Amino acid sequence: MLHHITLHLARSKEFPEGSAQHGYEITAPLNEEGRLDQEEWMRHRAQCRVRRFWENEADRQGVLVHRPGGAGGATWMIDYDQNRFGDEEAGYRLNQHRFVQGEYVTIQDEDEKPYTFQVVAVRPVGQAVAANGG
Repeated sequence: MLHHITLHLARSKEFPEGSAQHGYEITAPLNEEGRLDQEEWMRHRAQCRVRRFWENEADRQGVLVHRPGGAGGATWMIDYDQNRFGDEEAGYRLNQHRFVQGEYVTIQDEDEKPYTFQVVAVRPVGQAVAANGG
């Protein structure tokens, strides 16, 4: 089943309180455990979209892709331009992490700098958004 997932930047040296102005909105298939579902992704890959929002930068729109290689035999990535190599952001072992509110995931930017994000919201596609945007 497809879900809308919201990630906010977790606490770090640069952002001691974390940041709701830095993160991602991802539409992706999750299984019952809250893990990315590769089989469902194959059936719904056109709907697996990503929006990266970063304070003082324009939003970036991309797609969630699954590629062979990497830890565990495959890598989940965000691809902003499928006609250009090198603009991708790789998730760190996203196949093993649970996208459940309160959990943490790591994504490397295109310069391979890792950032940790907290899952702040997960809801099935089609469910109404709360008034506060979460």
